[in-house]
Amino acid sequence: MKERWATFDCYGTLVDWNGGIRAELEKLFGVEDADRRLARFHQLEPEIQASHPGASYREVLTLALERLAEDEGLALPEGETSALARSLPSWPVFDDVPAALAEARKRGWKLAILSNTDRDLLDASMVAIGIAFQRVIVASEIGSYKPVKRHWEVFREQTGADDTNHVHVAQSLYHDVTPATELGIPCIWINRLGEPQDARPVKTLTSLAGLADALEEVA
Repeated sequence: MKERWATFDCYGTLVDWNGGIRAELEKLFGVEDADRRLARFHQLEPEIQASHPGASYREVLTLALERLAEDEGLALPEGETSALARSLPSWPVFDDVPAALAEARKRGWKLAILSNTDRDLLDASMVAIGIAFQRVIVASEIGSYKPVKRHWEVFREQTGADDTNHVHVAQSLYHDVTPATELGIPCIWINRLGEPQDARPVKTLTSLAGLADALEEVA
């Protein structure tokens, strides 16, 4: 019997990416306009990743923060250009994550993370999650950022998984659901932001609660 694999995006799906970034932007620039600045950050980050695919995620975060400050006409406090990267290990894990992952493992699923980050930053987040992952693929080691499909290609090269024994789980339609679906990988969309319904994922949840049942249903 083939091993069954559930792959996950980390930031936004398992770890509160928006909450972590927004909190740091508030510290740097104040609460006023924090939502708008967060939205602008989310425009800048993929542009930088696309133009600098070999950059570390630390470098991506630093460039995005610098460009955001420049766009807003704001001065970054001295020594704070790396503030987002330094804060990442403290970004909170969603409450529903540890129990959901533990149940999936109990039912025989192998777990992997495919992440647009650096190994040491992700290692810190995995400690906070508290559940072991059998595979970890990060952008800084493969020279590619999602939504480019290289993460899934490397994962399949390493594991031999195919669309009969592999389900991808993610919050971002742009970074994850769209490219994985184009590769024929069934996706469970964790719609944490209450976005409009989308036809591409085969299953939609609002959190990881019920994940193990959803994996069994999709498989």
